[in-house]
Amino acid sequence: MTRRVRLGVNIDHVATVRNARGGAHPDPVRAARQALEAGADGITAHLREDRRHITDTDIEALSVLCREAGKPLNLEMALTEEMLAIALRHRPHAACIVPERREEVTTEGGLAVAGREADIAPYVKALSEAGSRVSLFIEPAEAQVEAAAAVGAKVVELHTGRYCHLSPGLRAVEFERLAAAASQASILGLEVHAGHGLDYVTAAEMLRIPEIVELNIGHFLIGEAVFIGLGEAIARMRAAMDAAKAPA
Repeated sequence: MTRRVRLGVNIDHVATVRNARGGAHPDPVRAARQALEAGADGITAHLREDRRHITDTDIEALSVLCREAGKPLNLEMALTEEMLAIALRHRPHAACIVPERREEVTTEGGLAVAGREADIAPYVKALSEAGSRVSLFIEPAEAQVEAAAAVGAKVVELHTGRYCHLSPGLRAVEFERLAAAASQASILGLEVHAGHGLDYVTAAEMLRIPEIVELNIGHFLIGEAVFIGLGEAIARMRAAMDAAKAPA
């Protein structure tokens, strides 16, 4: 039987629209509720240091929502003492450590784990002891996968942004990098997720990599929701993913 790949929906950019004008609308918590009702397997939210979209209040409300719904909250966080304290207070199902620069528009690449093991390992240990499943958002590179395993992470999320930004005819080499990294991670006992820049087509293509068990998708789905509604966008993504994993 083919394993169903989980879909995590990132609702950050609902908060981005809200914050552009201030006030309470549109509400990212309402978006998260709709996403779960539409078939999302979990909610992802990135609490940035500058609070440019998701806020502390949002995280509090999302924690309650996901707990009541029995669905996982995946908190994306920078490698800082402030974010560690917040994560330890809320104890989300998952904590994904990501790189963060205040001048970037969105996350531009994977976390440099190799060479920073001594800095990262204490965060992984503290989060794990608090009951959160720790994920590291990394580039599909052998050294990064090995380092992720060495610091005690249970999950790696492979950065698919480079693949998605290439034209279809130039993606083969990057796909092989992703596939090799996923295979290596699985051999080392790491669960494999993927995300960044995915749409209906590229998400389905990622599922040709058998080790990937979860995709985290946000910007595309929120953009599609403007035209067809969030529930329909998620339903179409779910259908594309299921079709990609269906037996030939």
